[in-house]
Amino acid sequence: MSRALISRNPDLRRLQNEGYEVEVRSGHLLVHSVPYVNAKGQIGLGTLVSDLTMAGDLTTRPGSHVAMFIGEHPCSKDGSEIQQIKHNSSHMALAPDVIAQHSFSNKPPQGYADYYEKMSRYIEIICAPAKSIQPGVTARTYRVTEAAPDDGVFNYVDTASSRAGISAVTAKVAMRRVAIVGLGGTGSYVLDLVAKTPLGEIHLYDGDLFLQHNAFRAPGAASLDQLRGRPSKVAYHQANYAKMHRGIVAHHEYIGEENVTQLQDFDFVFLCMDTGHAKKLIVEALHAAGTPFIDTGMGVQIIEESLQLLAICRVTTSTSAKCDHLARRVSYAPPADDGDYERNIQIAELNAMTAAMAVIRWKKFYGFYQDIEGEHNSTYTTNCNLLTGDETA
Repeated sequence: MSRALISRNPDLRRLQNEGYEVEVRSGHLLVHSVPYVNAKGQIGLGTLVSDLTMAGDLTTRPGSHVAMFIGEHPCSKDGSEIQQIKHNSSHMALAPDVIAQHSFSNKPPQGYADYYEKMSRYIEIICAPAKSIQPGVTARTYRVTEAAPDDGVFNYVDTASSRAGISAVTAKVAMRRVAIVGLGGTGSYVLDLVAKTPLGEIHLYDGDLFLQHNAFRAPGAASLDQLRGRPSKVAYHQANYAKMHRGIVAHHEYIGEENVTQLQDFDFVFLCMDTGHAKKLIVEALHAAGTPFIDTGMGVQIIEESLQLLAICRVTTSTSAKCDHLARRVSYAPPADDGDYERNIQIAELNAMTAAMAVIRWKKFYGFYQDIEGEHNSTYTTNCNLLTGDETA
């Protein structure tokens, strides 16, 4: 993707054409072999780094004037740090493969028009002392940077993580394989959230069709033509999220005795399905394989006298650290035919809430979020705005 982005964008291409060693990696723009003077008055080579603000595969005006640097802090000829750009010095894990030591701040009155202007200006400031010591030094090496293998899962660069400086944190869930069982409501919102992470594969399991009532409980907006086509739930969602993520795999089938072993090969499983025998079968199979999973549930009651809804959202986690609570927290009884949930009450926000709780807990499991409590069961109750967490490991 690095070469394609450089060739497609005039500002990046100009940097390369003028001889700078340009690379796009992990949502960042890097210019290698930038000469600078260190505190001892010696000339070294460092790498100038910037996050990228993009519209699809096209760069836009830089969103930040700050740049980062890999190397020692650039100094003047006398060995004093260049105060004109000094900002911060610390260990900056911008991404697993982009670790900077310093950040610089040099903001022109109108900001930077593009990345050529931003990077070339910083390079000019950094290189000036080195050129005064050794006039022949230059960052324009005309050396071609070999493009890294394009093994990313996104169809365009994740500039949200690089812009926020959390690419190294985001990488904690990278290339793992997860399954979502049930795409009727909560499962579709789980997909909406995990599709924005660098998971290697996201497998969708559901044997039902995406019908009109499902459109009111799923993220996004289905067109009338799509509904008339009566697609399967997994095909509908796969086609939608494949626009962003390359690893979405659709399985138009329910999980039963004949195929439950498929779930044992995943790193993590989200269960977003009705109660009943199938769920019990899946839970037992995942326990046997030692596969961590989250079971989601939602209970909705209508209060007839006030014509209001009372709802409880539940997220129950099973890991190697704790799984003895499932019998207390998860029901396998078949849903009642006259249950309020079966009335198809509009509860999209409850599906979204439950999914968000599940994905946050999943990210805590992999160390994305700090986890002090280690809760394996959480509930949210609407009428008293109560969020609970218990069953700690």
